[in-house]
Amino acid sequence: MKDFAYLSEDSVYLDSACQSLRPQPVIDALNSYYKEHNSCGERVKYDWGVITDEKVESTREKVLKYVKKSPRHYFVSFTLNTTYGLNLLLSQINIQAAGIKHIATSDIEHNSPFLSTISCAKKNHLPRKVISRNLDGSLNLSDIPERALLVVNCASNIDGRLLVNIKDVVKKVHKTGGFVVIDAAQAMAHSVEILHGVEPDAICFSAHKMYAPSLGGIIISKDFAKLIDTTFIGGGMVDDVDKETYLLSKDNPEHLYTQFEAGLQAWGEIIGLGVAIDWLNSLDKKDHQLLQENAKRLFSALSTKKKIHLVNDAPATTMSCYVDKSELGYDSHTLGAALADSGIMARTGYFCVHYYLDHVKHFPPLIRFSLGYHTRKSDIDKLIATLENIE
Repeated sequence: MKDFAYLSEDSVYLDSACQSLRPQPVIDALNSYYKEHNSCGERVKYDWGVITDEKVESTREKVLKYVKKSPRHYFVSFTLNTTYGLNLLLSQINIQAAGIKHIATSDIEHNSPFLSTISCAKKNHLPRKVISRNLDGSLNLSDIPERALLVVNCASNIDGRLLVNIKDVVKKVHKTGGFVVIDAAQAMAHSVEILHGVEPDAICFSAHKMYAPSLGGIIISKDFAKLIDTTFIGGGMVDDVDKETYLLSKDNPEHLYTQFEAGLQAWGEIIGLGVAIDWLNSLDKKDHQLLQENAKRLFSALSTKKKIHLVNDAPATTMSCYVDKSELGYDSHTLGAALADSGIMARTGYFCVHYYLDHVKHFPPLIRFSLGYHTRKSDIDKLIATLENIE
C-alpha cells in the first residue's frame, strides 16, 4: 500500500497488536501540527490555537461516529492509553452510589482489565469473579453476577476472538443493575463493527493500535460519568480555583470531556487520530480482502506445522503459537530472535495475559503474529519460508 511506502521490502512488521504502523497521512498530520500550528488547545486565542481547537473537536466527533455512538448520550475524553483509561474509571467510581456488589472480568483479559479489577475489588472490599470465556469468545450469561461492574475485552490480543454475544452481555448486566466497561484496544482497527448497536457504559481504547499516534481514549456514557468522583485533577479541568475550593469544568455540559483530561493534552496525537479514522474509513474492499486473505494463508500454514502449536481455532489478524523446547531444543523467544535476524518482527512472551496463558493454560512463552493493512503478500511468503528453514 502506498501509504506505507516507507516500509522497506526487507522489513516484515507483524506486531500490530502492540502498535500499528502509521500511514503517511497520519505522519503528515502530526508533522503539520508541530510545524504549522504548534499550540495549546483551549487555552489561547491566537490563530494557531483556533486551528488546534477545531481539529481536536473534530476528532472527538469522528470517534463517536466511528463507533456509532450518539453525542446525546456519550462523550469522548483522551488519555495516555487503554490501561490509563481503565484505571481512571475504576479508581474513581463511586461504588456505593452505583450500587455495585461485584467486580467481574474474564480469564482471557490483558493485564489492563485484569489488574485494575483486582485493585478496584480490594479497594472497595468487594468479591471479584473471573469468568471463563468460551472458545468463540462469548461469555455465558449465567456466569455474570448481579449488580456487577463487568470489565472485559471485545477482542482478544491473544487470538483475536471476539465477544460475539456482546449485545446480550450488556443487556444482561444492565438488567441486573450492573455496568459494563469494554476494553476495545484490539477491536478499534479491524473489528469496530462489534461496537455498533451496543451501549456499554464505557469503552476504553488505544489509538496507537488503530494506525494513529500513541494515545488513549474513553468513550463514556453521560449517565455513567456522573458516578465518577473526580479526584485525579489538574489544569484544564477547572473553571475557577479558590484557596480551598474549585469549580470543575465538567459541570458545564459542553465541557464534559474535561473530567478525564488533567493537564496539557497530546494535541498533535489527537489530531493524528482524527486523520487515522478518516484513513480507516477510506479503505476499500480490496484493502479489507487482502488483510483477511493474508490472515487465512498464515493460519493455514501454521496449522500444518507439527512442531509449531497454534493457539487460534480460526484465522484472525492476531495469531499466537508456541514451540516446545523439548521437541526443538529452543523456545519461542529463540524463535522470535531467529525471525528477527531475517527482518521479521513478531512479539514473544505472554503478551500481558499472564494469568490465562501461564497459570490457566500453562503454555510456555508464545510468539504472536499480528497483521495490519500494511501487511503484504510477500511478508506472509517470507514468514512461511523462514519458518520452514528454521523448523
